[in-house]
Amino acid sequence: MLKLNQLKGDLKAIFVHREPKRIKDRDADYTQACVLLPLFIRDGRYWLLFTRRTDTVEYHKGEISFPGGVVDENDDSLERTAKRETFEEIGVREKDIEIMGQLDDMTTMMSRFIIHPFVGVIPFPYAFNINKREVEQLIEVPLRFLLDPSQPQPFSIDYRGDRFETPAFIYRGSVIWGATERILENFINLMRPKIQGY
Repeated sequence: MLKLNQLKGDLKAIFVHREPKRIKDRDADYTQACVLLPLFIRDGRYWLLFTRRTDTVEYHKGEISFPGGVVDENDDSLERTAKRETFEEIGVREKDIEIMGQLDDMTTMMSRFIIHPFVGVIPFPYAFNINKREVEQLIEVPLRFLLDPSQPQPFSIDYRGDRFETPAFIYRGSVIWGATERILENFINLMRPKIQGY
């Protein structure tokens, strides 16, 4: 059975000497955004929290993502953006988020965002307060599943009238693809050789 201190120690060992790869916006045509990968312990195992976006948001309707959003001019850091947006979307208070480190920047292809992902530990169970304008539901996925060698797997998807094959993590009917899948792969590839007993 895992303890919160063990989780934090494992994560700190991953990020302590690692510098995330940053993407420079050379043509000023991208919007800066941040997301949080919220990790927690449930039933003695690591889990990761995702959101399913509503069909009324401007971008990525109905897709599975991490809580996050656009950098505000009043945010004093990218970490602050990730925490603020997580609170606004799912109600996790900033003081309850302990940031462990930052992953590599990622871009979205169609919506043209540069995403700065942060990994954080949150308490669980938690009284989540979902912003129903942006979030349809929360999805909890065990880290053991995400670390399985069978994931991600090829997935054929229809998107804006085109059909193409893309890697995806598929958990109980939930398909995690696109920028979220690529961020998740970056995280999983870092964790796989170092986390034991997941």
